[in-house]
Amino acid sequence: MIRRFASLSVTVSLLAFAGTAHGQNAAQPAAKSVDAGQLIPRSVLFGNPERASLRLSPDGNKIAFVAPVAGVLNVWVGPAGKLDDARPVTRDTGRGIRSFSWAYTSNDILYSQDVGGDENFKIFRLDLTNNDVRDLTPFDTIHGPDGKPVALPNGKPLRPAARIEGVSHKVPQQILIGLNNRDPSFHDVYRVNIRTGELTLIQKNDGFAGFQFDDDFVARLAAKQNEDGSTTLQKAAAPAAGPEGVSKWEDFQKIGMEDALSTNPIGFSKDGKTVYMTDSRGRNTAALVGIDLATGKSKLISEDARADVDGAVIHPTENTVQAVSYEYLRSEWKIVDPSIQADFDYLKTVSAGDFNITSRTLDDSKWVVSYLIDNGPSKSFIYDRKAKKATFVFSNRRDLEGLPLASLQPVVIKSRDGLELVSYLTIPVGSDADGNGRPDKPVPMVLNVHGGPWARDSWGFNPEHQWLANRGYAVLSVNFRSSTGFGKAFLNAGNREWAGKMHNDLLDAVNWAVAEGIADKSKVAIYGGSYGGYATLVGLTFTPDVFACGVDIVGPSNIVTLLSTIPPYWLPLVEQFAQRVGDHRTEEGRKFLESRSPLNFVDRITKPLLIGQGANDPRVKQTEADQIVKAMQAKNIPVTYVLYPDEGHGFARPPNRTSFYAVTEAFLAKHLGGRVQPIGDDFKGSSLKVPTGAEQVPELKAALDKAGIK
Repeated sequence: MIRRFASLSVTVSLLAFAGTAHGQNAAQPAAKSVDAGQLIPRSVLFGNPERASLRLSPDGNKIAFVAPVAGVLNVWVGPAGKLDDARPVTRDTGRGIRSFSWAYTSNDILYSQDVGGDENFKIFRLDLTNNDVRDLTPFDTIHGPDGKPVALPNGKPLRPAARIEGVSHKVPQQILIGLNNRDPSFHDVYRVNIRTGELTLIQKNDGFAGFQFDDDFVARLAAKQNEDGSTTLQKAAAPAAGPEGVSKWEDFQKIGMEDALSTNPIGFSKDGKTVYMTDSRGRNTAALVGIDLATGKSKLISEDARADVDGAVIHPTENTVQAVSYEYLRSEWKIVDPSIQADFDYLKTVSAGDFNITSRTLDDSKWVVSYLIDNGPSKSFIYDRKAKKATFVFSNRRDLEGLPLASLQPVVIKSRDGLELVSYLTIPVGSDADGNGRPDKPVPMVLNVHGGPWARDSWGFNPEHQWLANRGYAVLSVNFRSSTGFGKAFLNAGNREWAGKMHNDLLDAVNWAVAEGIADKSKVAIYGGSYGGYATLVGLTFTPDVFACGVDIVGPSNIVTLLSTIPPYWLPLVEQFAQRVGDHRTEEGRKFLESRSPLNFVDRITKPLLIGQGANDPRVKQTEADQIVKAMQAKNIPVTYVLYPDEGHGFARPPNRTSFYAVTEAFLAKHLGGRVQPIGDDFKGSSLKVPTGAEQVPELKAALDKAGIK
């Protein structure tokens, strides 16, 4: 059992695969000579991975991974140790399958899919015996109390959003699925037989943010959000009674608003007497603790003074914590169970990079271990614990070998009020003759702002950094205040600071880069997705003289309309938004949020702006892009708007990704002066539309005409 932790809050971020086409050679590739001046094709950096997400079946006899079939990601399965015998078992032809897992039967694959990026996922089961695919969530509408289908503003029915709530080796043919088909705001939990598809309601949800089940699929804890942004953890006061599950709960633990994003239950001990939690109460960084369910007494398992606990290795059947990871500059492990110390000592010697255990057999004899580096593909191995031997299986993108890839440098920047901003810098290959980590002379720079904002930038391979550095730009990603992982004081310093101190952190980072001789002050772009897109709009409206241009990807332009149109199943978390961003439900709150919304300050925009948006985005609706484009047009301010009818919160289909990066590259080259790869055929297969501003980007209008795009 390997767990990575996320808070009860929904993280708004831009996620995408990047990689190359499928191949069959399982040998580790030989090193190639590197030409520092080579222009790396966008298709290499932003296409599909060659292979990714290697997983061992629980019995250890099979492997599964995702790889392209006719350019679309699908699940492949083969015998363990025989990669060349793997064959595709799914046949998706649309957006691809990016999330899958083994069922504990070792003969069934579970995967999820949405439609056009709407995030209303269905859960499917694939039986490897006969390749039978079963929709485990065969619901296409949500019915309200009046029995009528709930409709979206455009009149289309609102589709349920299913999610897997639990799996257990004790009941291999069943899983738990959360479904909001009764009430769009709350997910009831069903026990589902993956063989027959039979659904049995085991826990009705009348207002909880979520539940925690043990390995017997018994609801043990429930989380309730309070009006002040705090959370109350409740435990079952009596066993489940009747078909609707536990109906009587009693308060167990109070989690204040300041701790709500870093204090969460993650599982139970084998005897069911202890709940494991990440916990920042009474400390700054979140530790891993065990809390006695009977007495509420807490016992420290592991902590780090610099960073929150990030993940844990938990024994697959004994449920004992074995190791805990933390990430400050890079990922680090702390051993809890001495029995795996020798394993970790050996794994440190296998390959360069930071490693993570991504899959384990049920008997714990074999692990899948992946190694992440900053300037090349990740590598996946199967590790035999008894033999103490790791066998290479594949690299995720062999086409990266031999390319002029840059290092990602962790740097810590001081904010104007003394906070430490963990950041990551990439400079163009060949620009640093003396090897001091700084270019020989200032270069144009792209400030790449992460989404969330309750997320973080991390060390590792970053295709956007590599792409931009290869085009001649320095690239800087900053973990501004409110970023997660650095303790609650840092996170809470961003409360109600959208377009305030959070933006000041970004400005401080730009000033640092200029002072360090990295960035040409007159040629700094701001770029980002989701919250990063919002930060781009803030940069061009609140501080219009700082940036030469901006690229906004699925960014909100008005925080009031953003919070008024969140997905219905985010409703249990609305108090967190009210406390951390502002309360759109009150007149005073709306006035505050309007003062932090770029839409209201479009007349200040004097620098070029490129906007990218998915029409099906459930988090940041298309209206967020439409309204600022309309406002700019009304004031005769130029803007280029790129829209994808078949995308959501970010661009999942490779043709859409490469087409957007082609437009962005030409846009940045015009305003920053970097190198550019011609658009060429990068619009082929893409759904992109350019409602306005095509003439503002070199080559764009001609490329649209060539591709027959209206």
